[in-house]
Amino acid sequence: RKKERKMKFIGISTASSSLIGLLVVPISNINGFSLSMGTGNSFGRVFRISTWGESHGGGVGVVLDGCPPRLPITREEVQIDLDRRRPGQSKITTPRNEADAVEIMSGLSPDGLTLGTPIAMLVRNKDQRSQDYLENDMAVAYRPSHADATYDAKYGVRAVAGGGRSSARETIGRVAAGAIARKVLKQFNNIEILAYVSKVQNIEATDVDHDTFTMEDVDANIVRCPDQDVAEKMLERIDEIRKTGNSIGGVVTCVARNVPAGLGAP
Repeated sequence: RKKERKMKFIGISTASSSLIGLLVVPISNINGFSLSMGTGNSFGRVFRISTWGESHGGGVGVVLDGCPPRLPITREEVQIDLDRRRPGQSKITTPRNEADAVEIMSGLSPDGLTLGTPIAMLVRNKDQRSQDYLENDMAVAYRPSHADATYDAKYGVRAVAGGGRSSARETIGRVAAGAIARKVLKQFNNIEILAYVSKVQNIEATDVDHDTFTMEDVDANIVRCPDQDVAEKMLERIDEIRKTGNSIGGVVTCVARNVPAGLGAP
């Protein structure tokens, strides 16, 4: 009886031909471990972003595809949102000191108009201190409340220094792409999107008017809560817990205004 062999069929198409080729790859000898590919790096279809980079690598960034052409975009517009998420701004954020200066590598004309082609944006890492991770127990032990164990279970390998892509630094690419998405929505549909911290542990902001609060209201304090009295109580609680070496959770509320019926997909 002949030994059964499993085959993998991969479809290939080219711009110069309507023919579809089939690449046959024997996979009967693949063993040892199950190979899992990352699937959480790209989002969207018509407007699609793909983030890349590790916390302690050369940099992090995003490739944005599907942005309409002839949209005026400046580096400074994107930088505003990156400055809002930048670490080291207050005592309740990570002390890592990064300028997070964005570089727009492609997709813009010399006079700052989008070309309709992929927009690549890069933020270089400057203040990574890998020895803080590699010269202690973190090299052999998983950190509580982090993705270390999950990454190891999925891939069989992990980036010990800084947590790799499970670091909050991975959000830089999403913020940069979101700055452009925000402008597209505002310019073509007058859609406005705002978010704020609405709850820290059991302290909740219940009197925020979702029809009128502004980004300036949100940014008026380091907790990013537009209710100033509640923000002070949140800050006191965070500081109290921080001094014990612990952390607490919270809730972010996002508000989208002027969204037309039927926009998007379920």
